Amino acid sequence: MTAEERHTRTHAQFPDSEPPRQENRMSKKVVVVGAGFAGLVAARELQLAGLDVDVVEARDRIGGRAWTDERMGAKLELGATWVHWHQPHIWSEITRYGQGIYASPHVDAAYWVTGGKVRSGTEEEIDRKRLRAMDRIYEGSREFFPNPYDQLSALDDPALREKFLAADQRSVFDELDGGDFSQEEIDLTDAYWSGGFIGEPRQGSSLMAKQWAALCDHNMAAVDAQTLGYKLNNGMRGLYESIAGDLKNPVRLSSPVSKVSHSPSQATVTLHGGEEITCDAVIVTVPVGALGTVTFDPPLPEKMRKVVDQKWNSTGAKIWIKVKGRHNFMGMAPQPAPINMLRSEVLSDDSTIIVGFGAYHDKLDLNDPACGQKVIDQWLPDLEVTDCTGHDWVSDQWSGQAWATPRKGQFTDSWHHFRTTETRLRFAGADWANGWRGVCVDGALEMGVTTARGVIRDLA
Repeated sequence: MTAEERHTRTHAQFPDSEPPRQENRMSKKVVVVGAGFAGLVAARELQLAGLDVDVVEARDRIGGRAWTDERMGAKLELGATWVHWHQPHIWSEITRYGQGIYASPHVDAAYWVTGGKVRSGTEEEIDRKRLRAMDRIYEGSREFFPNPYDQLSALDDPALREKFLAADQRSVFDELDGGDFSQEEIDLTDAYWSGGFIGEPRQGSSLMAKQWAALCDHNMAAVDAQTLGYKLNNGMRGLYESIAGDLKNPVRLSSPVSKVSHSPSQATVTLHGGEEITCDAVIVTVPVGALGTVTFDPPLPEKMRKVVDQKWNSTGAKIWIKVKGRHNFMGMAPQPAPINMLRSEVLSDDSTIIVGFGAYHDKLDLNDPACGQKVIDQWLPDLEVTDCTGHDWVSDQWSGQAWATPRKGQFTDSWHHFRTTETRLRFAGADWANGWRGVCVDGALEMGVTTARGVIRDLA
């Protein structure tokens, strides 16, 4: 990492919060591309500073990769789902808008596949069986991430630098090499991290797992609580609609951007229909998987283009499956299972809606009950599937991925390149966050506020 990159990283983490002088207010215009959580909070922050803000969104709805929809007789999260009070940015928004949370169900039974056979027990038993391997994977989290929001600080420590870079080239399975782990422990690791990476765990950087641990006090139970424990009473929709409700200008929906021209003094955003919006700065919240849909003039620097070309290790999908009867359980299965983790989420007397995660979206037809039945048959073939649903975020041209999970080598050579440009172009979104890049919306909120404050300083 160069001295300039280190300065950029530090500056982004601890920005000068001094507001612009009064005479500069209402004299500048900013365009925010994307109306997910990052774009909405960035727009709100810019508006609070007195700037004129336009938000343009490619989809016909707001929320981005958070999408609460009424399906199968329930309010389902097709994208981001869980929240926690230890995630500072999301908890601030929950507090601001008076939202409530509730716990996901504690399951009555657990089923896991190992050695090609299904075993059963309790959730506590399955947690005990995977604890030893998870602790090995989380080793180094305290050393590498004493402050998990300063996630590249180990690169500045001569005693840690090479060790840190080497860990970025290892997968979670590489971390288990040389240990006396049973096939059952390895299979449970496979199942968990296939869901955690929402992609192939053998291709993902072990540093992501170690940072998750650092964000959760280096504790497996805390990681589970923060990523799978609690949901919003009104769904993600209750939160993103509340933020949008505070904006003076309505979000322009169905307005995809085809081109962003940028210079040191201004920017121009071109929509697909040819309309051009000239502004003093532009904040792009498009995720890596969809950045190829936008032409940049001048082109993005080589290090940014490399990330866009490689994309993240985010190839999987989330599915919701409805079965007859009340069945409160969880399941885990290693590759090549189409779904690697699932658990009951919506329970009634005559039906159960189950959520599942798999590493490969192309193994699933998310809206075909026959696909759902095949998934359930891995664990409980006597259950009858009546419906299933989901959204293929990887095939969605406006996302091209689920949540951002780094490939081996990408933790130390990817996201931070988007933190600075020499022009009035800025990037925001969970893909670039200091903290929660994966699985939670907390990182999107962090970067929405941080990036907006940087633009406010620049325009002042």
